[in-house]
Amino acid sequence: MPTISIYKSDLESLLASDGRAKRPVTIPQLEEWLMLVKGELKEHVAETGELRIELQDSNRPDLWCCEGIARQIRIRQQRKLRAYPFFSATSKKAFRRLNVAPGLERVRPYVAACASTGYRVTEEGLAQLIQTQEKLSEIFGHKRKTVSIGLYRLARIQFPVTYELVKPDAAKFTPLGMETTMTLGEILMVHPKGLEYGHILADHDQLPILRDAIGQPLSFPPIINSREIGEVQVGDDALFVEVTGTDLPMVVLTLNIFAANLADRGAVIDRIDVRYPMKTPFGKQVVTPRDLDITRTIPIQTIEQALGQTIGAQAVKQALEVYGYVVTPSKGTVKAKLPPYRQDLMHPMDVVEDVAISRGYGDFSPVMPAQFTVGGLSKIEQTSDRARELMVGMGFQEIISNILGSPEQYRDAMRLNETLWGEMVEVENVMSLSFSCLRQWMLPSLLRVEAASGRAFYPHRLFEAGDVAIPDRRHELGSRTETVVGAAIAHAAAHFSEIHSCLDILFYHMGKDYTLEPVQHPSFLEGRAGQIVVSGKPLGIIGEVHPEVLERWQIAVPVAAFDVNLSRLVEIH
Repeated sequence: MPTISIYKSDLESLLASDGRAKRPVTIPQLEEWLMLVKGELKEHVAETGELRIELQDSNRPDLWCCEGIARQIRIRQQRKLRAYPFFSATSKKAFRRLNVAPGLERVRPYVAACASTGYRVTEEGLAQLIQTQEKLSEIFGHKRKTVSIGLYRLARIQFPVTYELVKPDAAKFTPLGMETTMTLGEILMVHPKGLEYGHILADHDQLPILRDAIGQPLSFPPIINSREIGEVQVGDDALFVEVTGTDLPMVVLTLNIFAANLADRGAVIDRIDVRYPMKTPFGKQVVTPRDLDITRTIPIQTIEQALGQTIGAQAVKQALEVYGYVVTPSKGTVKAKLPPYRQDLMHPMDVVEDVAISRGYGDFSPVMPAQFTVGGLSKIEQTSDRARELMVGMGFQEIISNILGSPEQYRDAMRLNETLWGEMVEVENVMSLSFSCLRQWMLPSLLRVEAASGRAFYPHRLFEAGDVAIPDRRHELGSRTETVVGAAIAHAAAHFSEIHSCLDILFYHMGKDYTLEPVQHPSFLEGRAGQIVVSGKPLGIIGEVHPEVLERWQIAVPVAAFDVNLSRLVEIH
């Protein structure tokens, strides 16, 4: 979870905006307020006033900064969200333009920008701008792959600005942190940021650049800014902010957060007219910042049922408004609209949670259980425990791995591209691409461990019994969570008959009869794979792993494996 560093005096100043007198904040008072942002005070350095705060909400990037925390507390104190007129489509016309050149759709297509005037950057304010830039780019922007941010000194820029592609040696400037002028290609080879993030632009013979009307380079997105224009300093009172990326709603949201933060510090925000040569989700002309207009209508009954209390429409409306929503009540429902710097409304329970946080968990009366029951293991847990005992008895070693992984492991490395076996449940708005989907069967988890075990003495006999997520459009959640057991044998002479004998022993001691039917599966050798069938129902697969799969996992010995769905097995009487 994100941990940020802020200063107590800076927080007090932000809480005192809108003409309110600055008041000291006590640490107990701050700890109570942090419940509004699902934050926890980890450290307070009394000598400097530094506060280290851990945020428990990975879906609220607007809170990963001092301005966001102060904003959420201030909304609660003032019982409403302050007006941000620059988000409105009816606000004054943007008089500065940013032109997007053709061709960027295949490299890094989207950009959003705004201008900030009237706020003179302080030392604490600059530290927050840099920290917010880094947190959003690294965590929300997946290490700059989907979102990266640039800050510039507005007075040195001649508009219109152009976002275009150039050859690696066709443009040069002095990057931040360097004293010499470099081409884009040299920046990728020499500059620390080029070495760290250059992989994002790999395989492209043309690279993105931002230049102003007289050809001055602003930056090389998403790598590094120009030192002449992109080195913001304490005392600057006019800034240009741009965000580039591959997902337009994420790009706009990131800019909205920066615009709201600067406005909270007293800046006047001017919108930028971004002109695209191609259609985007928001059209060819996109004026930013802009309201993403994320709204959901929810029955009051759903909220009351989830919270276990009868609250009423008026109380729900009030709770959401003092948390920043724009709420329109109707008969038996509320229409809840997020503020422009948020987009985390993915499910009705997100609104329910905000109602609970806004009202305070102490507002809910505890209720003792009405019935006394004795707990016990479910049938599927008993079955999976029995399977574990049998696998250990056959000399297999149990592993416990993460259900989350990447499409490269669960689909690409298994040769499942564009097949039904390759369908997976993917996580929306992920924090890391390495954990962006849920496994749909057990074999990839076993191969991941085997790939890291090449120096251990052979033979290797691995198994795991655990959950998988199977896409199912007929299910109310779009997927089913089922328990499976998978096993793999790896050594120089591993073959089908060896793993088949283990499957025989497993089913014999579990009291089930099964048959094998030939099956063609991309992850297994043709003619060396079989579908496991019980009472006419397919329950899994067994076979010798395809050499190409082993090569992709960098496994040097043959592997034979099986995968059995225990959840379906217990349903068969």
